[in-house]
Order: sequence, then C-alpha cells, then structure tokens
Amino acid sequence: MLGNMMFKPLLISSLIEHAAQYHYDTKIISKNVNGSFVETTWLDISNNAKKYANALKALNIQPSDRVATMAWNNHRHVEAWYAITGSGMVCHTINPRLFPEQLTFIINDADDKVLMFDQTFAPLIASLRTAIPHVKHFVCMSEYDATIAELMPDVKFYDDLIAAQTATFIWSKFDENTAAALCYTSGTTGNPKGVLYSHRSTVLHSFSICLPDSINLSSNEIVLPVVPMFHVNAWSIPYAAAMVGFSLVLPGPDLDGKSLVELIDQYNITVALGVPTIWQGLLAYARTSKTELKSLTRTIVGGATCPPTIISEFKERYNCETVHAWGMTETSPLGTINNLKAKHSGLSEEEKLNVRLSQGRPPFGVSIRIVDQENGIHSLRDNEQSVGHLQIQGHWIVERYFNQDKHTLTTDGWFDTGDIASIDRDGYMSLSDRAKDLIKSGGEWISSVELENIALEHPDVAMAAAIAAIHPKWDERPILIVKKKAEGQITEDGLLDFYQNKIAKWQIPDRIVFVDNIPISGTGKMVKKDLREKYRHILSL
Repeated sequence: MLGNMMFKPLLISSLIEHAAQYHYDTKIISKNVNGSFVETTWLDISNNAKKYANALKALNIQPSDRVATMAWNNHRHVEAWYAITGSGMVCHTINPRLFPEQLTFIINDADDKVLMFDQTFAPLIASLRTAIPHVKHFVCMSEYDATIAELMPDVKFYDDLIAAQTATFIWSKFDENTAAALCYTSGTTGNPKGVLYSHRSTVLHSFSICLPDSINLSSNEIVLPVVPMFHVNAWSIPYAAAMVGFSLVLPGPDLDGKSLVELIDQYNITVALGVPTIWQGLLAYARTSKTELKSLTRTIVGGATCPPTIISEFKERYNCETVHAWGMTETSPLGTINNLKAKHSGLSEEEKLNVRLSQGRPPFGVSIRIVDQENGIHSLRDNEQSVGHLQIQGHWIVERYFNQDKHTLTTDGWFDTGDIASIDRDGYMSLSDRAKDLIKSGGEWISSVELENIALEHPDVAMAAAIAAIHPKWDERPILIVKKKAEGQITEDGLLDFYQNKIAKWQIPDRIVFVDNIPISGTGKMVKKDLREKYRHILSL
C-alpha cells in the first residue's frame, strides 16, 4: 500500500521559484571582475535566469546538453546556473586552475555545447579554441567588451543575450533523477573524472547543509562563499541560499585577505566558507588592520585539514566558531561536518578544540565506515585506535563516473574515498593519511604519480618519489626525492626547469632532494612512509 500524499519531483528550479516568491527582496551583492559592485535581489536573479533560459532555447541548446561555465562567484554565474538546470540542461562548472591539457580533455569529454566564461579567462579560452571543436557557442559573462570581441570575433555577450529576451518562461518538468550538474575531479591519477549530480541529489544535499547540526543556514544569515563556484559547486551554497532565502555576498576574483575583510565588515557577513589557505590570508591581514570582524559568527573550513591555530585565533580573537568539514567531488561534497554535541558543553576550551580538530560526523543522508582491505576484514568497529580505508554511501554520493559504465562502488554498495581515517564512537571521523599518496596544496589535489612520471622523462633520473611536505601557508607542498643515474649531472634548478610547460606552475615541486637510494618494499614499491617521516619538515628548516 502506498501513501496518499501529493508527489512533486525534487527539481532545482523549485529552489529559485521559492526564493523569487518568498524572498524576492533579499539582497545579493556581487563583485565584478573590474572591481565594481552590483546589488540585486532573488527576484532579479530569477528573472534574469528565465531570460537566459530563453536565450539558450533560441541558441537551440537541447535538454541534457552540457553548458559549461568558467567563472568566478558573481550574480551572472548564479543566474546561469538556474537557467541551465531549470531548462533540463546540465551545468558543467570548470576549474580554470587545471592544466590546459586537462581543460581540453574535460570540455571534450563532457561534449560541452556552450562555454561561458568571465572576462578574466578570455585569453585562456581563446587558446583552447582549436582543441575543443564541439563547442558551438562562446558566451562572455559581461556586457559588450570590444577587446574580447576582437580576440574572439564570434563571441556572444551575456548581457546582450538576456536583453533580447523576456522573463516569461515556465521551468521544465522532468524526472527528479535527471542530470543537473557536472563537476570533474582534479585529475590526480590520470585524466580528471566527471561526477554527474541529479536534481534529486542536489536538492537533498541542499536540505542537509541547511540543517542546524550541519552548516545551520537560515534566512537570517548573510553568507560569503569564498570557495569558488567551480570547486564542487561552491559546496552547494548558491542552492541552499535559494532554498532558505539568505543573502549572498559574492566576492568575484578578489580572494585576498584585505578584500575579504572589507567585504565582511562592509556587508556584515555572518557566515563565510573556504579552504584553510583563505583563512590564513584573512587572519594575516586582520591582525594588521583595525577590524574586529564583529558580524562573523562562524567560518566553515573544508578542502584540507584545518590547522589548530586557525580555529583558536578565530575563537579567541574574534569570538567566531570554526566548523571543520570534509567532502569531495564524489560526495557533492558534504560527507562529514564537525559540530559539538550537548555532551561536549561541559568540556574545557582545550578539550573542545581537540574535538573540533576532527573532520566531524556525517549528517543524516550519508553513512561512513572504515575497512581493513589489506587483511580482508570487511569493516572495523568505530574506535579511535582503528584506522582503515574510509568509505561512504548516501543520497548524494557518486555511483559511477560520467562516461564510464563501470560502477565505482564496492560489491556491497560503498564508495571508497581513497582516504585513510579513524572514526570514534560518536561518529567523529579523523583523516590520518591518503591511500594513494596524494598531495593536497591549498585545497587542491596534486598527483604524486604525475610528478614522478615527468621526472622520469629526464635522462639523468633513475628513480623519483613525490611526497607531501608540511607548508605554513598551503598546508602541504610537493617535494621530490630523486636518485640520479650513475652518470647523471642534473641539478635541482635544472630538474625544476624541466617541469615548465609540462604541468601547472602551482603543481611544480618546491624542492628537489637528491639521495643515494630510495627505500623499496618487498613487492617492489617505493616506501613513501619512510620518506615522509624523514623529509616532511624540510620546507620549514
């Protein structure tokens, strides 16, 4: 027997419709690429989204077609998101920080029909043109710009497109499992892999992050998403914003400490979200300014492990709570978030800090476990002494990668994250290592395998091991341990120069260390654990 309740599919368009009707005059503040500010509202965002939906229809873009965006956090980007998904198309956000060869692969793999971009990225897009033949339309997300029109004669301009349309548009109705958004991983092992979110998974994820025991979002908040919209959809904040109707302050391209402090103080930001390196820059500037960050009640930190000093300084100097979270592209991204329980209220501040240092516990909708794959033990009990491979399942967790038929899950339906972790009896998860020796710098993954393969292309290099070293600003930076060939004459500067134009500059190792031998295990693998123990502090010496 089924229940007798009305059924409405969970569609992203319902979020913007809700915001336009019940939060129509709530402000959205947006900083443009040129530094100017635009003040708009949820009703304006909705109207422009409908105009752009009409524009996409006029360009003959069909349901399920991929429309790519390479843009900063701004009002046009939000409008485009809702226009694309509300029309039944797929919004493909592209991380411009990837290497050009990876960008070319991603755009072609997604088979994007439209590529939208901020003015900042016009030269990059122009350089990729011949390598991405399936893109039919290029849209600069600005008013008419003569310089860009000269660079790309067939370019269209967002403001011109919506000016030619009306705001009369009825959002499409379709199955809630229809694809809505496409994000690619950072290509840490081989080519990047696409994760295709559905309308259902996105709406459920938005519900989850708004919950009081999660990020705790409501219409009373003024939120600054510093995490880019091209980084796992800005952790779904633009969706949650429409769901509960809070005010957004969109920072554009200026993510330095001074710019962020000024935004927080000028617009009375209550919640801000970003990776640890962002908060390190903000705190460094805040110490030298007269700011008191009075409005800021909490910062949400993800993308990398948060140093205890950040948590302590926000709390002690600015009375601002720092909430540690964990997730990945494959988890939409929220997997765990660290909020204290009632049982922790009697703890000292030092004891509370120790709890907050973990990555937190899963919200309703996802479950986590750790397993001992090496010894064939299926699942480990939740206790701080058990360390294993972290696995996750839930309503917004990937099942298979885009354009790949093979399931990514274990035989019993769990996704292996590639992380090593422990879980205590209360469900708080603590990351301890990375199963595949990935290096995470400033919230972005760097592949050790890719770094090693490039080094081995040099004729003087016999062996190379890329490992993570502790860095005061970026959390981790790659260093390379190298064994030369007997006749090898390569120097540190020479090998670092060898990386130029082979990989993105920010992925190039900070140091090269030449050694006589690299330890090898019984199975012929390099023992990176020993190398990390020996060299992990080398950048701070």
